[in-house]
Amino acid sequence: MTDEIAAMRAIAHPVRLRILSLLTGTAMSAAEVARELGLTHANASYHLRLLADADELVVDGEEKIRGGVAKRYRYPHERDLEPGEPGAQRRPGAPSAYLRALGKELERRSRSRRPSTPGLSSDLEGWVDEETWEEVLELLMRASRLVHERNRPPRTEGTVHVSATALAFRMDDDVAADEAADEADGGTER
Repeated sequence: MTDEIAAMRAIAHPVRLRILSLLTGTAMSAAEVARELGLTHANASYHLRLLADADELVVDGEEKIRGGVAKRYRYPHERDLEPGEPGAQRRPGAPSAYLRALGKELERRSRSRRPSTPGLSSDLEGWVDEETWEEVLELLMRASRLVHERNRPPRTEGTVHVSATALAFRMDDDVAADEAADEADGGTER
């Protein structure tokens, strides 16, 4: 369980979430990541090492630079888009730290939204039949696969800078009922 917690902590940081997004569809060195995100080289290297140690990044080549060797890292997004065993999670453990970091990252991205351009914001906690749920998951997986596979290096000619986040899951009625009761009683934390 300690490895799972370490992995969750590794991705539960706004800068590391940005790095994972940046390295989807392209491999970059620490120097390139630092330039793109406005970080110091040392800071970028630190975050890349943490992500690599947590198995969130893979080394996707090396290049010789000024007598040294720079590793190029890539986020292997394709493994997140593969169907897994029923009930299996690639990132087990308590997701609250990850979700807090994701919330901050979405807040940061939303400040960069280009006004008067098409986009989508959708949220629902509801009830649908099993067939509809399976269709929704397939469409979301297809859309996610599409943007991940066609992602290009930052500022590539002919590309536009976008944000696409999908979070969809089946809820546990017992947990949802317990949390609703807690909120009605004054919001005790779990």
